[in-house]
Amino acid sequence: MYYEDLSETIKLIPAKELAAVRLDKYLAEQLPDLSRSYLQKLILDGNVTVNQKQVKSNYKTSAGDIIEIAVPEPEEPDILPEDIPLNILYEDEDILVVNKPKGMVVHPAPGHYSGTLVNAVMYHCKGQLSGINGILRPGIVHRIDRDTTGSLLICKNDKAHRILAEQLKEHSITRKYHAIIYGNMKENTGTIVAAIGRHPTDRKKMSTKAPNGRRAVTHYKVLERFGKFTYIECQLETGRTHQIRVHMASIGHPILGDDVYGPAKSSYKLNGQTLHAKILGIRHPSSREYMEFDAPLPEYFENLLKKLQDL
Repeated sequence: MYYEDLSETIKLIPAKELAAVRLDKYLAEQLPDLSRSYLQKLILDGNVTVNQKQVKSNYKTSAGDIIEIAVPEPEEPDILPEDIPLNILYEDEDILVVNKPKGMVVHPAPGHYSGTLVNAVMYHCKGQLSGINGILRPGIVHRIDRDTTGSLLICKNDKAHRILAEQLKEHSITRKYHAIIYGNMKENTGTIVAAIGRHPTDRKKMSTKAPNGRRAVTHYKVLERFGKFTYIECQLETGRTHQIRVHMASIGHPILGDDVYGPAKSSYKLNGQTLHAKILGIRHPSSREYMEFDAPLPEYFENLLKKLQDL
């Protein structure tokens, strides 16, 4: 399959093995960020063409079809503050650092406009958030996956946001994660250098085999060994989507609990991967002093480590 992002227009060309599928189903599989009902509306409204002709949702794709989707500018929804408790690690007039719990989405997305970290910080900060990333992501400089826990940085003003975004871009922010992985890792330390991009056939996943992947570097060291599992620390040099999860899976050591890049079932009852953003280090945007924040491991993670230690 060929995929090209043309900002307002998305172009898809099905490969032979992806042909003879209903158009709306095909698009839903290739564009997981857009719901099938929304894609059906785009087709109905004439925003989807096949070989420059309008078609219906039940059109069966053919290899080599040129499918173009004109995605309209999204309407900015009203994101409302919500009184959701926050585990605050640090706060001043410029920044807020929180320990994000498992299961919490960082920022709103279509069809999911409440219960996010953004809703919570909007209530807590009462309008004092940077606006650089727009109404959907006020104050958000970086993000972590829904089922990843740990340190997350929020900016309260645009000046702080610009300075910290630049630190992120130049890789000077310290980001250390703790994880439990499958298998007994041979080396005590190592570095994974493997470009990451959108998976060529499964749009919900990232891959080290993507044709247009971006440079990605993860450093790791072993903290403790449990035979069938290893407790490690990973330090990000770059920050690609799902980077640690993809990198560890690529070397045969997927993260315990990660049913996307690892086994579908594990021996332990877990909701998502055992991955925790433990250490976050920045130069403060006003004082320029280096500061480091340490998010304690969540209770489920601590309990799991004790179980593994007792084996």
